[in-house]
Amino acid sequence: MIAETVCSAVSAAGLGIAVVTAYRRRFLAAARLAAYSLVPVGLVLTGVVGWLADTALSPTAWAGFGVLSAAWLLFTGTRAVERRRGTTGAERKPARRAEREAVAPAAPAPPLGGTTAGPSARPSTARPTPRSADASEDFGDIEAILKKHGI
Repeated sequence: MIAETVCSAVSAAGLGIAVVTAYRRRFLAAARLAAYSLVPVGLVLTGVVGWLADTALSPTAWAGFGVLSAAWLLFTGTRAVERRRGTTGAERKPARRAEREAVAPAAPAPPLGGTTAGPSARPSTARPTPRSADASEDFGDIEAILKKHGI
């Protein structure tokens, strides 16, 4: 009963402000204020205010709100982790399928000489690669940009 009285008082005050606003020839703002001020009375008449008052005093309802908020936190937390990884469930399924279907590269064949020597006994075939002409061209472009900006 107190909630209905408060809602009626808020609506009456809002309508009073709307009348003053209309008197000042701001009719659009007055219509908007009247619409906002009629919402509390509409909520009282539909029974929403009574339902909210009953819900606010019910421990079962508060437990339900707690469960809903826990579910919401879990949902948003998992979505945040998915966004951080940059993947969603729809993207992971094809990736898993591709991993299963992928063929592993063949291992190199063991030497046929029958030696049991380790990798240190083999001659090294790794050679340092000489710098290509493309690398010097890249540095030339960078130097030209730096000179252009006076650096």
